[in-house]
Amino acid sequence: MTEQPSAPDGPLIPMPALTPAALRAVAQIAPAQLPSFVEHLDRAVEQAAAQSTIAPLRTFLQWWGEFVAIQRYPARAARLRELEAEAERATDREAVHAALAEMRQITDLAHREISA
Repeated sequence: MTEQPSAPDGPLIPMPALTPAALRAVAQIAPAQLPSFVEHLDRAVEQAAAQSTIAPLRTFLQWWGEFVAIQRYPARAARLRELEAEAERATDREAVHAALAEMRQITDLAHREISA
């Protein structure tokens, strides 16, 4: 997982498997998010045990898988941050809808990548 991108807009790392251990790749691409990752994993494990279901773990894997799928492409992650800022600053409904539509495209692409 230490491959460097061959193109400036290529991925920083290959897409890891959807397991907690593999998704610790968060430490490589977004080190500031590692504490949130660990906290979310701990909560998911506690909820799964308390509820006798793996649903919280699946939610955890889905959320962090999509996060990694987005963040491993710096341009994609930067565009998502720009769109979030645009949506916050928008003063009309049309601008908000345009920003949200593009944000949805980015998250849909990430979802497809982790589902492949």
